[in-house]
Amino acid sequence: MPSLNITYSDEEMEELRAAAAAAGTSLKQYVHDLSLRERQRLQFLRYAISWGELHRDEFDEAFPDEVPPAGRRQGAEAA
Repeated sequence: MPSLNITYSDEEMEELRAAAAAAGTSLKQYVHDLSLRERQRLQFLRYAISWGELHRDEFDEAFPDEVPPAGRRQGAEAA
């Protein structure tokens, strides 16, 4: 099974250990799960941005006094 050897400063390692302990899991499992959560977070953001773009006209109709369409940043630029 592939693995990584990652270097952390002493302070970073202590923060990771504390976070793992607070989560009630091992350091190894915590770091593994953290990387997967980041992947899921990015997937969620991509979906949320595309959903927002699909429904932009509906929002503009419902809330005409909100952010002007010309002032909006597009897609990935907004994230």
